[in-house]
Amino acid sequence: MIELVFLGTSASAPSIHRGLSAQMVLYREHRFLVDCGEGTQRQILRSGLGFKRLDKILLTHGHLDHILGLGGLISTFARWETIERVEIYGSGWALERVHDLLYGVVLRGERPALVIDFVEVRPGVVLEDDTFEIVAFPVTHRGPCLGYLFREKPRRPFINEKAEALGVPRGPERRLLVAGQSITLADGRVIHPDDVLGPPRPGTVLAHVGDAGRIDNLVDAVRGVDMLVIEATYLRHEADMAHRFAHLTAAQAALLAREADVHRLVLTHVSRRYREAQILEEARAIFPETVVARDFDHFRVLRRDVQRERAEE
Repeated sequence: MIELVFLGTSASAPSIHRGLSAQMVLYREHRFLVDCGEGTQRQILRSGLGFKRLDKILLTHGHLDHILGLGGLISTFARWETIERVEIYGSGWALERVHDLLYGVVLRGERPALVIDFVEVRPGVVLEDDTFEIVAFPVTHRGPCLGYLFREKPRRPFINEKAEALGVPRGPERRLLVAGQSITLADGRVIHPDDVLGPPRPGTVLAHVGDAGRIDNLVDAVRGVDMLVIEATYLRHEADMAHRFAHLTAAQAALLAREADVHRLVLTHVSRRYREAQILEEARAIFPETVVARDFDHFRVLRRDVQRERAEE
């Protein structure tokens, strides 16, 4: 299961109830901050998440409403010395702007103990371990922009009934089989993983897109995901303005979700010029499984088959 906490959901400038773009993705022991708009460190504290293990920051692009909060956050890290190293991922353009912000202003003339690694991201696998991976894909906006897939790797479920029938004892033997290793039972029989494991099951997938100016080149990238997070800065009656500034309307975001067979759509980066009900009305007319995120909303992303099973219970 992947978890997602919204820390800021406003477009371009904060409002009374919405901070600027920032989200926290959680998976097992991992914590990833996606974008860091102005005021993000206070939002992290208000959310109750805190700064523990917050050492990886993924940037969708380099516009100030998505990066300006890094100044305060890194300044806090450098002074508290509770985190020894921070990795900041993004396009070369985004990292250049962040480098100028941090070393030209925030840390100018200082030598903090904090180590800051800038990792340039290109489309493809960004980070991975045995069970999880983050994959970047290109997004069209003003300047280089990236989207991210947070994806559990496929796994083969352990079928307890088969193990019981074969006499496989509970304990380390079963763990070895799950890990892909054959075992030898006390009576000399050799049990192979294929004897007790089912066919591979896809893992949960969360797609996160920051600002975007078109959807046709995103359909394949987000196809079939369990949850799509994407901007909805404008409504359809101002589509010309959306096109001019390379942003999406709520209708476009919903059309992308429908064409890509997304299970659930979560809209963010919303403008103060509209009411939330207006955004929902436009999007749900095209894609009913739509919500508009609010600051501090906490989502648990499950595979669509698991969600369906729970709904039927």
